[in-house]
Amino acid sequence: MNKGKSSISKASSYQMIGEYWDNHDLADIWEQTEPLELDVNIQSERKYYPIDSYISERLIEIAIKRGISPETLVNLWLQEKISQ
Repeated sequence: MNKGKSSISKASSYQMIGEYWDNHDLADIWEQTEPLELDVNIQSERKYYPIDSYISERLIEIAIKRGISPETLVNLWLQEKISQ
């Protein structure tokens, strides 16, 4: 966060700010807020890699059976493999 600026969430990263607001309601602290103008330029944290169409179809099937998104399944599998 910039010096001289206050943060209701007291978070030190954009991810932590997101997590804070996922669990808190602005209505509860509305009186602490002030009007603000800002420019936002969020850089994606995602990287895209081509996947064979057959693998993609299988991935979707497995993800549906597990009740999770294909993106989550890929990330879980890759994290598992990297941790080995």
